[in-house]
Amino acid sequence: MHLLPFADLFLALCLGAALGFFGGLFGIGGGIVAIPLFVLAFAMDQATAQGTALVLMVPNLLIGWWRYSQKHPVGWRAALAIAAPATLTTWALARFATRLDGHLLGQMFSVFLGLLALRLLWQGRGGRQPVSGAPLRAAALPLVGVAGGSSMGLLGIGGGLVATPLLAGWLGQRQTVAQSLALALVAPSSLVALGAYAGAQRVDWSLGLPMALGGTLTVAAGVALAHKLPERRMRAAFAWMLLATALWLALAPR
Repeated sequence: MHLLPFADLFLALCLGAALGFFGGLFGIGGGIVAIPLFVLAFAMDQATAQGTALVLMVPNLLIGWWRYSQKHPVGWRAALAIAAPATLTTWALARFATRLDGHLLGQMFSVFLGLLALRLLWQGRGGRQPVSGAPLRAAALPLVGVAGGSSMGLLGIGGGLVATPLLAGWLGQRQTVAQSLALALVAPSSLVALGAYAGAQRVDWSLGLPMALGGTLTVAAGVALAHKLPERRMRAAFAWMLLATALWLALAPR
């Protein structure tokens, strides 16, 4: 790992702070914003962008998991049932992703962003809310773990975005239970994914570490501001930005 010049280090801290604030404001992982930034502004290949974004995400996800499990415990058996298959799937697909053609991996990431944007726009139109509060079907948790781990390993993001709707919609869990289980999935999975990308030399630590530090300083401020702004309007603006970014990534020359 090479040390950045002071001016570049300061820029990385500021960018990390902006990403942390943005992630807290919209309640969506900073990696969704960081990966396109690394690809388009820093000319990283897709796999390195995903690996470097994990440096930002891991500390926030681990802290979030710890704090959320204190307020909304789900039991160690349920957490293990979803985390273990997710972690194994993440490790296998992360190793696979580091060997994929960069253009193909970028196209897959663009499709994921586009689908996420459409889902957010559909929710903003007042889509049907799932019935919640059903008894937890422990036998189905490994399937959710595999689905979330697949996204974490292949794209470096999206484990919670995949798992939470499955837990709340398909398994009928309350939102707090769904989010707690999703964090039990993504926190260890993100750590494993980071190890796999780092092992394949697909992490820029000199950029990722100062950005991670900057992000931890501002994410709480973003969350606080989010409670004061109109959620539906913010989500719609963010969804349109994601859709535009997905198109830009898909069409940009590599």
